[in-house]
Amino acid sequence: MRPSRRTVLTATAAGATALGAPGTPSAAAGNRPPATAQPPSRELRSLLREIDPARIEATVRQLVSFGTRHTLSVQDDPARGIGAARDWLLAELRGYAAGSGGRMTAELQSYVQEPAARIPTPTRITNVLATLRGAVTPERVYVVSGHYDSRVTDVMDATSDAPGADDDASGVAVVLELARVLARRRPASTIVFAAVAGEEQGLYGSAYLAQQLKAAGTDVQGMFTNDIVGSATADDGTRDPYTIRLFAEGVPSSETPEQAAVRRSVGGENDSATRQLARFVRDVADNDATGMRVRVIYRRDRYLRGGDHIPFLERAYPAARFTEPAEDFAHQHQDVRVDGTGKQYGDLPEFCDFPFTARVARVNAAALWTLAQAPGTPRTVRIVTSALTNSTRLTWTRGTEPDLAGYEVVWRETTAPEWTHVIDAGEVTDFEVDLSKDNVFFGVRAVNRAGLRSPVAFPAPQA
Repeated sequence: MRPSRRTVLTATAAGATALGAPGTPSAAAGNRPPATAQPPSRELRSLLREIDPARIEATVRQLVSFGTRHTLSVQDDPARGIGAARDWLLAELRGYAAGSGGRMTAELQSYVQEPAARIPTPTRITNVLATLRGAVTPERVYVVSGHYDSRVTDVMDATSDAPGADDDASGVAVVLELARVLARRRPASTIVFAAVAGEEQGLYGSAYLAQQLKAAGTDVQGMFTNDIVGSATADDGTRDPYTIRLFAEGVPSSETPEQAAVRRSVGGENDSATRQLARFVRDVADNDATGMRVRVIYRRDRYLRGGDHIPFLERAYPAARFTEPAEDFAHQHQDVRVDGTGKQYGDLPEFCDFPFTARVARVNAAALWTLAQAPGTPRTVRIVTSALTNSTRLTWTRGTEPDLAGYEVVWRETTAPEWTHVIDAGEVTDFEVDLSKDNVFFGVRAVNRAGLRSPVAFPAPQA
């Protein structure tokens, strides 16, 4: 028997009020958490405490010590250039893999990029990857990346010192610290840790990685890139050390004309798989366990620039970008120098805030670990539109996870940015709600026996 409209409205309103009660982390900060928020478990809190700012600092300083990591720099010098950085990264990841009980492997992924924009001669581009294989659903994959190449003002200058501390040794340090902490654990699904090259020359390494995954039919259900996550200080000196931006595309880059026509008829511009992934990050990582506020930006990336999540978006994978709250453009990409007042310029470690970057790593860890342990995003979710009614029927395909406990239906007003109501649907694949599908947006998420929830799936119409 389906719940009545009065029952649905009363129960969900009470639940939303309870989630925003005084004493919760977000309520204490003056923000009511989303109705879909998931409080961190004891296991997750323990994991997050292992993330070490000192190790992150050591990684950044080691990468800076190679002088330049320009994609076109020398690849066979053991002390300088992108080749030296590549070899050090591989050794670090292999060290973590050695303590994983065989669950993690580390490798180089290389190809030769023929001459193109910002690539004057054939150039070998190499990604450094570590794969932590899932113990239950290894076919489901999540990717986290940072780019280890660097540059100065002249993007074609491959010989000058290009420390690249913030852009993007900081992101690579996040990836390495996640690999170190998670290597000793047993995720249900697979996590790929990627230090990619060629970003400053045109996202080449990330594009190659995304294409290889697509060609293999890999089920990538989420990808995060960490790019410029080393400082909480803006160019005017103001600081915001407890906020991280998460850029999330709305209308998918890969949308077909048929999909665009459906979207125009039913809405959903704010309900791409990437936007649902971003909401999930807020649900699990905007709390006292990470010490961070996740500020979701409804945009693919910043103006005039782009990051390594874009090739994943172009191949229909949900992907988003973490970036510090406000950049200091006086240091970013600048040549290393000291001006007449003795003030330093250049992307140097002295301008990084390593405790801030550690908190960014905790946000990533909370999202990745929960994604890997929770059920996968529901498949083939449909909203039945074959009849004119003031109720809503939703259908979906049951997941294959052995610990799957059931499903929840979520909904919100069409003008609301976050899900505001949650209804327990139970262990079913067909559920009817006594609310009009014309007036609100619906979604479905899966729940396992441990109480972990998947990202929400937005339904397509089914006539």
